[in-house]
Amino acid sequence: MKVNYHSHTTRCHHAAGTEREYVEAAIESGLKVLGFSDHTPYPFKDGYVSRIRMGMDELEDYVNTVLALRDEYRNDIEIHLGLEVEYYPAVFSDLVKAVSEYPIEYFLLAQHYLGNEQGDVYSGTATEDPATLIRYCHQLKDAMDTGCFTYLAHPDLIRFMGDPALYDTHMRQLCRNANAYKLPLEINFLGLCENRHYPNETFWKIAGEENCDVIFGIDAHKPTAFKYAETLQKAHALVKKYGLHLLEDVTLRRPSL
Repeated sequence: MKVNYHSHTTRCHHAAGTEREYVEAAIESGLKVLGFSDHTPYPFKDGYVSRIRMGMDELEDYVNTVLALRDEYRNDIEIHLGLEVEYYPAVFSDLVKAVSEYPIEYFLLAQHYLGNEQGDVYSGTATEDPATLIRYCHQLKDAMDTGCFTYLAHPDLIRFMGDPALYDTHMRQLCRNANAYKLPLEINFLGLCENRHYPNETFWKIAGEENCDVIFGIDAHKPTAFKYAETLQKAHALVKKYGLHLLEDVTLRRPSL
């Protein structure tokens, strides 16, 4: 594994370790390209504060820290500056405008919540409700329509426990939408190493049948995540089992509207 664009910092309030520790661990692991993609701040309205992301007042320090490390370690590893972003239609354009003042190189699409987060459904909550599955897939399609995203992180985060045929229909369409926008799908190492409900093999069987491009993402929330040899083997086994088209790298898309 030579590239990873999915890495976090302590600013998201649920990761550990300094940015420097992440960089040095990535170098030790043999990575050639490291992307920081901490959970984006969002200019929420009405004073809402999210507990899973940095605040807007932390963005500048995040940017400056990553850029300083990029310069310091330029002879050892290629570092990129990104954000992991949910598509929240009520405030997405405000976010893109706000981050346009900074040299953000890419957005990773990751729909942790439906709607606009406030008081809405966490996508990883087990449900048999068809409406939740449909909303998840439709919201991701709307996100793809913006053209702002480099790839789709843990596309199988949705934990639908209802009709398998319904899951197949809507997730297959999700895969086709990703193909239409040339948007790779991420096999998520955090889910693999922690035995979460994703990666979901039913989803990846569909992705293989739809000839989707895939990429590995460490989703590092601590520097030890770069000791991923066993997880890498599991990820390659998934690729082989379902005939997935694994990309070694992706083209970064700078977000703009």
